[in-house]
Amino acid sequence: MTEDLVVVTGASGYIGSHIVANLLSKGRNVRATVRDTTDPERTVHLSSLPIGKNGSLEIVEMNLLDENSVNMAISGCKDVIHTAAAVIIKSKNPQKDIVDPSVIGTRNVLLAIEKNGEVKNFIHTSSTAAIRPKKWENGIVLTTETFAKDATLDTNPYGLAKYSAEMMVRKWHKNLKSGPRMLTIHPCMVFGPPMSRRHLHGSLAILMMLIKRKLPILLPMQVSIVDVRDVAEVHVKALSMGVNGGRYLVVAGEMMWDEMSKLLKKEFPKRKWATKVLPYRLAFLVAALHPKVTLEWAKTHLKNKLYWDSRPAAKDFQISWRNPEITILETIPNIIENEWDK
Repeated sequence: MTEDLVVVTGASGYIGSHIVANLLSKGRNVRATVRDTTDPERTVHLSSLPIGKNGSLEIVEMNLLDENSVNMAISGCKDVIHTAAAVIIKSKNPQKDIVDPSVIGTRNVLLAIEKNGEVKNFIHTSSTAAIRPKKWENGIVLTTETFAKDATLDTNPYGLAKYSAEMMVRKWHKNLKSGPRMLTIHPCMVFGPPMSRRHLHGSLAILMMLIKRKLPILLPMQVSIVDVRDVAEVHVKALSMGVNGGRYLVVAGEMMWDEMSKLLKKEFPKRKWATKVLPYRLAFLVAALHPKVTLEWAKTHLKNKLYWDSRPAAKDFQISWRNPEITILETIPNIIENEWDK
């Protein structure tokens, strides 16, 4: 066993890639798992990362739903950072496409950790979706005391996936007679420099709609934001800091859609940006007529504001969150320079 080997599952993903970059910059030995090692979109940006003194990178193929594959990937490691999951909100088959990768995949990771017997730290990437209930009051501040117990396969499959996987992790950890430290990390919408075209899906899809001007007029909606580099830093620090069994919200701040667009228009004036906001009543009507949006969702999310208490994470991991405006502005150059906006 390599004494300080860290396995990062889902390493080709947005958060996973930045965690790998952070670990390598600190000279750690990293085993990065990806779904397909022959896909350059999943590997090229990882293999080109700078490696600090005494560090190393091994990229291995892993099928999260195959126990043997997961066992092989986690064998011989000291630390596991589990970020692999399906970042999909809607699907015709939400059980297979959204819930199973998180729940069955996480179960396989836990079984592999037990089989390994040498893992000292297990960091599980969750989401604010595992915390946010289906209904919430305008202006409320949510903490890690709240759980998305009302998430269902029909109304909130992503929240159900994240909540179910976390509950499995917590039950497993509670029943261990001895074993690794465990912490769950709960980021909101994650922005920041993408390393691959693949990273433009998920959280960055919101910014891509603004960049490609897919929305001629904006909805009156708030977006909670955190920088992907801060998310990565928290994960890495959690290997040695934070409370065992801790549940940490990772949120830097909030902005309305039009505030984001106006910020980008000021910084990139030659590009066209939608900045006008649809009046609430009209936005509600549009949502009501949309086949993929429910009236309940519209009543909860349009115009209303939701806040998160991420002070415990800032304190325990000794981190100052990047300003969301800076994060948004630093997200764009990689997209434009690589022509991923075309």
